[in-house]
Amino acid sequence: MTVDSRNVIELADAALAADYTRVRRAANQIARGLSAAGEDAAARELRSVVRRRGVPLRASGYMETVPVDAKSRLPLLEEKPWAEEPLFLNEEANQAFDDFVRAARHIDELSARGLASRLGLLLFGPPGTGKTLMAAHVAAQLSRPFYVARLDAVISSLLGDTAKNVRTIFDFVPSRNAVLLLDEMDAVAKLRDDRHELGELKRVVNTVIQGLDSLDHHTVVIAATNHPHLLDPAIWRRFPYKIDLGNPDAGVRENLWRYFLFEDHDEHNVSEPLAAVSPHLSGADIEAISLTARRHAVLDSRPLDLASVAFAVVESRAGKTALPQSGELSAARKRTLALQLNTQDHLSGANISRLIGVTRQTVYGYLKQDEEVRHG
Repeated sequence: MTVDSRNVIELADAALAADYTRVRRAANQIARGLSAAGEDAAARELRSVVRRRGVPLRASGYMETVPVDAKSRLPLLEEKPWAEEPLFLNEEANQAFDDFVRAARHIDELSARGLASRLGLLLFGPPGTGKTLMAAHVAAQLSRPFYVARLDAVISSLLGDTAKNVRTIFDFVPSRNAVLLLDEMDAVAKLRDDRHELGELKRVVNTVIQGLDSLDHHTVVIAATNHPHLLDPAIWRRFPYKIDLGNPDAGVRENLWRYFLFEDHDEHNVSEPLAAVSPHLSGADIEAISLTARRHAVLDSRPLDLASVAFAVVESRAGKTALPQSGELSAARKRTLALQLNTQDHLSGANISRLIGVTRQTVYGYLKQDEEVRHG
């Protein structure tokens, strides 16, 4: 295995300087190299060490200098680590993501030919669809620091200070060659013709627009919102790249189940049927259900209970995720679950039997009994 010597030297230099930001960045680069060389366990351990030791390093005297709100003294920005978990996107979103990263990597070449546009990416879609994760992946792909604006600090009780905080953020980020995520963008960039908003809040929107206009072509700004219809049209125009992150399609859902529930080893071949019955779930929902089921399996010293997973899926609603229960489902609940799953399109009796852990004959018995009751 070969580790890039430059990253090792950078790691040592940063550690001696007690510079946690550089330590984490260099360690993550080394971890990526380890993963590429097949040393996944070592990569995970290195990342874990960096996360665990970050606070003592700060306590030794290093504090990153980030702008703060003048009144509350809360930091306006927080540096976040690069993403460790993979990004699962449908084909259209993945193409848009690749286009944006490619443009950012070759911005000087594009500028020299007069073809560069601002590196602004607008992400919109329901909660839990991966907007923050995508922004972290952009930073990782570009090997840049990743800052997230803290809206609790940016939006001051004194409205004039909110505009001032916005200007401070746009002044700071270019100096760090960083990726900036403006999460919940609608909170500071609402429609200026909204009659319910005060004039001062409308001036905050103008400040955001002016801040975006002040950035050069090298600065990467990503805005994310769950409510794109609330954004001022001028904000839309200042983000040349846009990605609509709706709930994952069937192929992405299958990959999500395989990764989070089975760690890419789906011996039961149920990722596809789980994808078929979960069109209403976001990526975050699938992750939460999967990890809960795996925790129960470890704590109860038993195999994964797929029936509890399937029951959580059918019981989940938009904005309200049901989680798997710890104990095994009762026979009565399995029967109810079989009937619920049977209403799903393209779900065979064999798939239902695998999901709830009973034989196909038992499933057909449930269905036959229900048919007799309904027509008896």
